[in-house]
Amino acid sequence: DTLWDLAIAEVEKRENPDDDDAKPGEVWEKSILFMGNKNGGKTTIILRCLEREESPKPTLALEYTFGRRARRHNAPKDVAHFWELGGGTSLVELIRIPITSHNIRSFAVVLVLDLSKPNELWTTMESLLQVTRNHVNRILTKLEKTNPEVAAEIKQRMWNDLQRDHPDYALVDPFPIPLVIIGSKYDIFNEFDSETRKIISKTLRFVSHYYGASLVFTSKSEALLPKARALINHLAFGYDKSKSVSLDPSKPLFIPAGLDSMSQIGPPPASDSDLGKMRANTPLELWKKVFEKTFPPKSFCDLQDTKDPAQDSQYAEYEVDVMRAQKNQELEQYKRNASKSWKEMDFDSN
Repeated sequence: DTLWDLAIAEVEKRENPDDDDAKPGEVWEKSILFMGNKNGGKTTIILRCLEREESPKPTLALEYTFGRRARRHNAPKDVAHFWELGGGTSLVELIRIPITSHNIRSFAVVLVLDLSKPNELWTTMESLLQVTRNHVNRILTKLEKTNPEVAAEIKQRMWNDLQRDHPDYALVDPFPIPLVIIGSKYDIFNEFDSETRKIISKTLRFVSHYYGASLVFTSKSEALLPKARALINHLAFGYDKSKSVSLDPSKPLFIPAGLDSMSQIGPPPASDSDLGKMRANTPLELWKKVFEKTFPPKSFCDLQDTKDPAQDSQYAEYEVDVMRAQKNQELEQYKRNASKSWKEMDFDSN
């Protein structure tokens, strides 16, 4: 190689520090799964990140789109796959479709939480992250047998944002793949009283730090979107990660992974006597009890609220609908016949 070739390679390495395997001129692909509250603003965030002027539509089940960007002038465009899970927590099992052993090395998750609905916040977060983590861990367990080097690399990356000399190194439990938590609808959240905002902000700071995630508050405002877009562009296209931090609870939070600490966050927002009465096995469980004491989770069922797209007029197709009606009739007839046959069966009590 000439001196010029070496210089180019060095610049490319500095521009893309997280992409050690990328070669000059090689296209890389990243995948991101967006999930969170129903009507929490996931589609709007994706469209703004891709700079599309489309009006957001309700997400049905699992939807896909992609974006392309060039890292340098005259370079081939990299590809980012954007998956969006609809239905809140009701369709969480669909995460098995986009997250596979083939793309796990280049996969990330964006959890969008609606700040205007604190009573749904912890339930949504816990359900989605738990199912996702279990699925990713199953993939890693299989990889340890089939491709142990990749499994070891992914586990090592979990700790990349937290240096060994960080005071909280032994207190956190990083998510197995990169995670960004976005608090949406900040404009509504900002109208809450200061104490409510403080409790929600402190709790999300703890959860994000505990999982080794980045945290950002945003809304439809053009003034707030750039920071959320910067975090997502880092995951999707390898753009430089911002080092700026905003910890002031009276302002929108912006905390890249690894730049917070337990000492700065402080204890759970409860009195010493209340904390003493709460039984918890982990710090995460203690914060959950404190948060849900202030914001009791709603007893709602996402499955009941999920609309059947087959009954939505905007998706009407005459021939398909006629065939579906026929199949529904056949199914009902089968159920009646099966029920009748079951009742007529003579069981031997012996």
